[in-house]
Amino acid sequence: MNEAEFQKAYAEQTRRNYIVRATLGTFVSIPLNLFCSFMDHQMYPKLAGNFFMMRVASVFLSLLGWLWLKTAYGREHPRWSVTWYLSPLLIILWMIYEANDGYSFYYAGLNIILLGMGLLTPWAYVQNLVVSVFVVAMYLLISLVLRTPTTDSYGYIMNNVTFLILTGVLVVSGSVANARLRLREFRLRWDLDISRNQVQENNVTLDHQNKELADTIQKLTEAESQLVQSEKMASLGRMSAGIIHEINNPLNFATTGLFTLRKKAKHIAPEQMEEYNDTLKDVEEGVSRVKNIVSDLRMFTHPNTDNLDQVDVNEVVTSALRFLSNEMKDKVVIEQKLADGQIVQANKNKLIHVFVNLFQNSLDALKSKPFNNGERPTIWVESVDSNDKVALLVRDNGPGITSEHMDKIFDPFYTTKDVGEGMGLGLSICYRIMQEAKGRITVRTEPGKLCEFRLEFPKEPKANL
Repeated sequence: MNEAEFQKAYAEQTRRNYIVRATLGTFVSIPLNLFCSFMDHQMYPKLAGNFFMMRVASVFLSLLGWLWLKTAYGREHPRWSVTWYLSPLLIILWMIYEANDGYSFYYAGLNIILLGMGLLTPWAYVQNLVVSVFVVAMYLLISLVLRTPTTDSYGYIMNNVTFLILTGVLVVSGSVANARLRLREFRLRWDLDISRNQVQENNVTLDHQNKELADTIQKLTEAESQLVQSEKMASLGRMSAGIIHEINNPLNFATTGLFTLRKKAKHIAPEQMEEYNDTLKDVEEGVSRVKNIVSDLRMFTHPNTDNLDQVDVNEVVTSALRFLSNEMKDKVVIEQKLADGQIVQANKNKLIHVFVNLFQNSLDALKSKPFNNGERPTIWVESVDSNDKVALLVRDNGPGITSEHMDKIFDPFYTTKDVGEGMGLGLSICYRIMQEAKGRITVRTEPGKLCEFRLEFPKEPKANL
């Protein structure tokens, strides 16, 4: 801040100080002014009545000055409230004139008021000097010109003038010292406020930098975790390739053996044929199931996971359900409402990963909710086709998500599961996969009733024929 702003602020502070001190001076001068009526009665009994009326008038003017401060305009222009000391000064000068007493001690009242003015007004020396000169001049005018002094009273008058001059010098000198002290104190507080503001601004900057640093560390941690996950998947892919090869060989032998057993069925006794065919069918279904799992595993661990292709949603959902079939068997009802031939632009392997994560979360949630009145744990998978996008919905009738967790469910490493049951990366990875597919994932929930994840994919524009 510049010097002009400092001077403006100092003037405003001086104005507020004057209002406070003028109020204090008003309520100090009023009782003292009235109290001196007892002295008037003792010193000038014949004039006490007139003096009392003038003191009442002085008190009334002081009250008017205080009421002036209570108005909005008066608080903006507080110097008009000088009546708290100006009216007592004028009244005492009039009393000295009216008493026509060269030996009057009322000059002491002028000294007291000058001292009070110097103590209570935040004026600089100019205003105090003007008032002091005015009081001395008026006292001399009244004592020597307007009234004819006696020969003996000259000494008293000069003595009084000397004390008035000394009081004026003290008031002016003190006002200079006080003004400097006030200015120095205000500048110190001004500089302190500036320093405090700078410290607060620096703290805000540091907090912002710390937040950015924390976000960077979190992103690095997330990236590191994803790198580790990618490395694990790559290692799993390499390992799975060997395992798949080793599994395929006995599967081929088993398939060949089943074909041979089918041909040998004619040698089975008729009464055993039905049981034989049922057993053979069960074995064939088991072998076929193993083949499908191996096929899914090969596709899921394929190293090329960056390309976006035309993906059949039904195939993706079927593969994801197959991975979790053992956990879902006889535990959860699956309701599918997928359009035939529903196609989205995505990476098939990663989209399977998304559905596996969503199904697994639904399974975990359904385990924690008791079901009554015939309601069964259910997962719905639906597709919604509009003009510009395709939406896939995964909904369960589990406990839902509470509002306190809604804003954080897609954050890396955020989980409501117990320690050891999840790292909190599943939905974060789903969110990133949907971004890579130029789509988005959102959630809708009703605590205690349902939780629904919505996967939205943009439609590819059709080529003009």
